Amino acid sequence: MAKVLMKGNEAIAEAAILAGCRFYFGYPITPQNEIPEYMSRRMREVGGTFLQAESEVAAINMVYGAAGCGKRVMTSSSSPGISLKQEGLSYIAGAELPCVVVNMVRGGPGLGGIQPAQSDYYQATRGGGHGDYRMIVYTPSTVQEAAEMVAKAFTVADRYRIGVMILGDGMIGQIMEPVDLEAIKVEPENTKKLWATTGTDSKDGKRSVVNSLYIDPNELEVVNQRLEAKYDVIAAYETEYEEYMLDDADVMLVAYGTTARICKSAVAKAREEGIKLGLFRPKTVWPFPYDALAKAAEGKKAVISVEMSLGQMVDDVRIAVNGKCPVHFTGRTGGVIPTPKEILDYVKEVR
Repeated sequence: MAKVLMKGNEAIAEAAILAGCRFYFGYPITPQNEIPEYMSRRMREVGGTFLQAESEVAAINMVYGAAGCGKRVMTSSSSPGISLKQEGLSYIAGAELPCVVVNMVRGGPGLGGIQPAQSDYYQATRGGGHGDYRMIVYTPSTVQEAAEMVAKAFTVADRYRIGVMILGDGMIGQIMEPVDLEAIKVEPENTKKLWATTGTDSKDGKRSVVNSLYIDPNELEVVNQRLEAKYDVIAAYETEYEEYMLDDADVMLVAYGTTARICKSAVAKAREEGIKLGLFRPKTVWPFPYDALAKAAEGKKAVISVEMSLGQMVDDVRIAVNGKCPVHFTGRTGGVIPTPKEILDYVKEVR
């Protein structure tokens, strides 16, 4: 099959269109600007709707409206912009509306810088907004994988009526790699969304209502418990991960996204020097692959969480390993990208 050289942000946008996304609402912020730019052109070509909102707050509430009508809708932003969307994302979760949100993470806190980082992990995996809720969070490490995860995100969002986040970074969004668009699996959309606010054709004339306001605390508790039951199902069936050269490894790296790419190079260099190093890569960071990571940690001398942050995923790594072996952390922050040599040097210190 023919491959097309595409920038990560553009591949994400095209994959969304292939998956049936016909509504996009966003606001410009580096390093994800190619997504709205691409959508502004392509949506007209496919009969969709593109709208640059007056703010990130407005954009996410437009997503709420389109999702409430049962339409496949996406927004994208970068760290400070995602923070502004958090109230809307909590409302979307409370109303159980499917949507896809892309976060191309930049350095922080505050406005930070435009270089890649992974310092939004807590925000993404702990909900970010108010209340008891979750979003499914995919973490691509290649442009091809980013496109494939976007297509899958729309299917999964509809399946569970949940928001799905693509947690990338400035590097994933900006690099160019060959992409096989024909290899992207797109499942047919189930258009029978009886919960959607599209009027009614039912015999009893009962209308669909989208709501997240429950004044009675007992009623709200029941809603939260039902959501938690749904999240348990998602954790059981939608957790994804990759094991890389772990069969004989005595030291295991844990990394996701761009950092996992760098770790694979570190593993290759380690193997050349006779060091048995392997990699565990979460492809979903919520749900996090706790059980799989716990099993992979058995018999290891050390587990090292490698991140482009001051250490956030390492908390989940420690929960998973649960004392089976020492857990260490190494990382760079502020948009600085770790090198394979830095990672391998740290491995040599702790092994």
